[in-house]
Amino acid sequence: MSLWRWIGRGRTETKASAARGLGIEARQARPVWTPRDYASLAREGYQRNAVAHRAIRLIAEAAASVPLRASGAKAQQAQDLLARPNPEQTGRALLENVYGWLQSAGNAYVEAAFLDGALRELYALRPDPLQVVPGADGWPQAYDYRVGAAATRFGRVGARGALSVLHLKLFHPTDDHYGMSPLEAAAYAIDIHNAGGVWNKALLDNAARPSGALVVRSEAGERLSESQYQRLKEELASAHQGAAQAGRPLLLEGGLDWKPMGFGPQEMDFIEARREAAREIALAFGVPPMLLGILGDATYANYREANAAFWRLTILPLAQRAAAALGAWLSDHLDGNVEISCDLDALPALSIEREALWRRVGEADFLSADEKRAAVGVDPAGR
Repeated sequence: MSLWRWIGRGRTETKASAARGLGIEARQARPVWTPRDYASLAREGYQRNAVAHRAIRLIAEAAASVPLRASGAKAQQAQDLLARPNPEQTGRALLENVYGWLQSAGNAYVEAAFLDGALRELYALRPDPLQVVPGADGWPQAYDYRVGAAATRFGRVGARGALSVLHLKLFHPTDDHYGMSPLEAAAYAIDIHNAGGVWNKALLDNAARPSGALVVRSEAGERLSESQYQRLKEELASAHQGAAQAGRPLLLEGGLDWKPMGFGPQEMDFIEARREAAREIALAFGVPPMLLGILGDATYANYREANAAFWRLTILPLAQRAAAALGAWLSDHLDGNVEISCDLDALPALSIEREALWRRVGEADFLSADEKRAAVGVDPAGR
């Protein structure tokens, strides 16, 4: 029994974690702020990096396309909510937001909207304005949504006392309340990839060649006057910088000589460095590099194998985890049992695996018809 529950409630036995309450005494009912700069990660990763941008979109769109099937006492109500969660969105659009925020922030939130005490609509909330408000036992007792000076608290509602906000999060090894995003794990690789792009852009802006120095060759040790120096700078900037001036010959006079400076492409090898950074970004998100158009990766024999691995190792675990969490949360708010599962038979990406399974089971003469139906996930009774 939690020590803090025992102090507050006398000797009434309550099941709770004994460890989570120990670090809560000094910060009860206060928001736990996210320890990372989500805005910077989103800007540098999703908005400025093509590899991370495509990886997040690929995962969000694929996971949102997985059909969800509700079963149980409140199955029809749950299915209706999943199909049209609110007047502005379809279920697929809402889930795409949820999965996109999971990949970029490590956290995603779904709000339950009620009318006359009944759950009517679902909304996906942006993760950065939300902060966890922990209870005495260490588990969230509410969520604060803050925009500037305004704040709204989402607490527990209904007979079962369920939170009106569903918090989906990815595993974080050092944080009890917030998840860790693949974007954060790939931050260094994203910086390298972005820096390589900036370097290439600067190279193009400077006539597609490394920087250099103009040297005055004079036996008498003469130096350029201030007016000559300024004129030379202006001529270089106007006639020899920029992609449009690339390759234009430099006309030198008066003992001037051009001395190239800096490393050449072979020494700096930015192309290979960016390619390796792109692979590392893809690795953090669990997307085979082949699916992102990254060359030089031979992990999979062909695109079909890479796509199958992507669905099996990245998309399905993510979608199944979200489906289970949605089912448990909706059960509390609909006041009846709801189970939500992924309808794998409706996924075109798994059709080849499904056909191979059916063929193997169909050729198994030692199985009865009912056993074959059960082996492929079909009710033996035909229901």
